[in-house]
Amino acid sequence: MIMKDNALPFTSLLIDGETRPSQDDKVFEVRNPYSGNVVGQAAAAFSEDCREAIETANKAYQQWEHSTLQQRRDIFLQAADLLASDRYSQKIATCMREETAAIDGLHYFNHHVAVASLRDAAGMISDLKGEICPSHFPGGQMISQRRAMGVILAIAPWNVPILLSIRAVAIPILCGNAVILKCSEISPRTQSIVAELFLEAGLPKGVLNFISMDRNDAPALTREIIANPLVRKINFTGSDVVGRILAAEAAKFLKPCVFELGGKSPVVVLNDADLDKAARAIVSSGIYHSGQVCISTERVLIQSEASKTLVPLIVAHMKDFIAGDCAENPDRLSTLFSGASAERLIGYIDEAKKEGADLLVGDALKDGNSVVQPHVLTGCKPGMKIWDRESFGPVLVIGVADTVDELITLANTSDYSLAAGVWSGSLSTALSVANRIRSGFTNINGPTLHVEGNTHAGLGGASGYGHFDVESFTDMRRIVIHPEGPAQYPLVG
Repeated sequence: MIMKDNALPFTSLLIDGETRPSQDDKVFEVRNPYSGNVVGQAAAAFSEDCREAIETANKAYQQWEHSTLQQRRDIFLQAADLLASDRYSQKIATCMREETAAIDGLHYFNHHVAVASLRDAAGMISDLKGEICPSHFPGGQMISQRRAMGVILAIAPWNVPILLSIRAVAIPILCGNAVILKCSEISPRTQSIVAELFLEAGLPKGVLNFISMDRNDAPALTREIIANPLVRKINFTGSDVVGRILAAEAAKFLKPCVFELGGKSPVVVLNDADLDKAARAIVSSGIYHSGQVCISTERVLIQSEASKTLVPLIVAHMKDFIAGDCAENPDRLSTLFSGASAERLIGYIDEAKKEGADLLVGDALKDGNSVVQPHVLTGCKPGMKIWDRESFGPVLVIGVADTVDELITLANTSDYSLAAGVWSGSLSTALSVANRIRSGFTNINGPTLHVEGNTHAGLGGASGYGHFDVESFTDMRRIVIHPEGPAQYPLVG
């Protein structure tokens, strides 16, 4: 058992508005993915901690469900104002840099978009409405209401830790639910800021509880939480591998889920596209955060004539970037989040080369613990892991075809359906192509690393299903008011 080191930053559990260690004082270490150095410790939740968090959330839900919509809106607006402050900005930047080796540009995106997300969520309060209509019984009325579900388990990832943690909890809380936020073991200190933020903004104790888990304990403890009858729904953002496990556990109890999982975003580039602009957008979306974003561009599908110009442009841009220690060299790309991730990615590249792919950029090597340089491959096809599986690294796979129909077929030959892009000089042609690509969000003449609104999600398969919206985190309940006066009932008259 690892002993607590008071010289290191410590991330506590937050249950019923109080920060505390786990029941058995167990902790786990958090390491910087580039240096491998221990940068903090976090409380490793015990089974009893999880039960207490659930019971606390359920108790808080009984009151929060009946809070006024104005109270909820005001708390969210206050949270947005707090998050926009320099105090929170600096805290987030420090934690992200130490825990995830993130570049400063990612902190800016993570922080400022999260502020906007909170304000957008506050505006969604108007969606919490119902209707009254005449009943089938003459003189009766039927009332339809959107009501909170209860306790929600929210599991958020490390790669955009503030924004995705806020998305995991914001709409459920706005709808009147209580939430247990389970963080990633990679970024507990960063994600705990979200719980701290809501508490400071005035959210009642117990409505949002925060738990961190040791990687080895997480599977069993998560199963326990899902099995608890007080937990009504699960939302998860992360890999499709873990999503399938969670879906199977939830299915045992017929519990609904909202999943945003992996991506393998295709970009279709036609002969008449602005190729210089397309090249810059493709490379930007392919290597931002070293490709560790679910909507990163991964597959570039180019019409034959355009490929003669576009491929050299992409290669030239990719060669301009170096991954490594972005703390000392801010212009560098970030490291991958773990050595295992780097080894998996290099394995995909090596396998593709053996199956006939050509390497235009990159060395197919892992540097140090978890650094992978930008790579570009051609000659890849469905059936190769580099094509079929999410890379989650700075890798672009290029495919070339003569016709638009062939490009669309290649774009749709995937189990992922999260985001896509189309480039063409003709808007009508681009719209026609976009309408044929099976994707939850398609950008025309723009980067795949762009979505709008809180409802973005995949269309099933390895990209998940459901939406982060009011409808997904409320039940539609109906009340029928029967008319007064004489009535006839079957059998008894």
